[in-house]
Amino acid sequence: MLEVRGLSTSYGSIKALKGVDLDVEEGTIACILGANGAGKTTLMKTVSGLLPPAGGTISFRGEDIAGLPPDRIVRKGIALVPEGRAILSRMTVLENLEMGAYHRKDGGIMKDLDAVMARFPVLGARKEQRGGSLSGGEQQMLAIARALMSRPRLLLMDEPSLGLAPLVVADIFRIVREINAEGTTVLLVEQNARQALKVSSRAYVLETGKIVHAGPAAQLRNDPKIMEAYLGGRQA
Repeated sequence: MLEVRGLSTSYGSIKALKGVDLDVEEGTIACILGANGAGKTTLMKTVSGLLPPAGGTISFRGEDIAGLPPDRIVRKGIALVPEGRAILSRMTVLENLEMGAYHRKDGGIMKDLDAVMARFPVLGARKEQRGGSLSGGEQQMLAIARALMSRPRLLLMDEPSLGLAPLVVADIFRIVREINAEGTTVLLVEQNARQALKVSSRAYVLETGKIVHAGPAAQLRNDPKIMEAYLGGRQA
């Protein structure tokens, strides 16, 4: 579904991505692991159109989308759950969800609103509250639900477990599995290597803008070097 070849992205004279190659097969979950500053968020922003690539190609379902503006990429079927959630804090939960469907002209928006509120009951109970009044876990659920309102074929998730309590993290990864099981392909950026490798079928490790390891998630999970680097030697 997604094929990235030789992707480079720069911030002025600083090269944040240096010839990244990766593939995401339709119907799967793929994850990208890496430390802070490795380029993970830059990669997600480049794929979603928030940053222009300096070189390389990004092919989505056979079409080169590199350099397209974000709204056109959303219309093609890619939605981003950004790092830090980026909730519209002064708008209500309902208004945040409606913003996720801003580009849609079909008649299924109300049905999809009902569906995301059924998946996330807390959002339905608090739909008139301002987004900024929600807890961190609730805001993450709102960010996921807002992205789902665009009916994506590919869901990009940037650090969905960041800063959340362990029980909430477990809920988030359960939701990731459910979304994928219902037919949405997922590309997940995570520092929580244990959880990411459990839910993914393929994994990549990004260091200083380059892919340094790639393979089946189970293979990386059983690699002592990967475990030492990301889990302190503990088994995932």
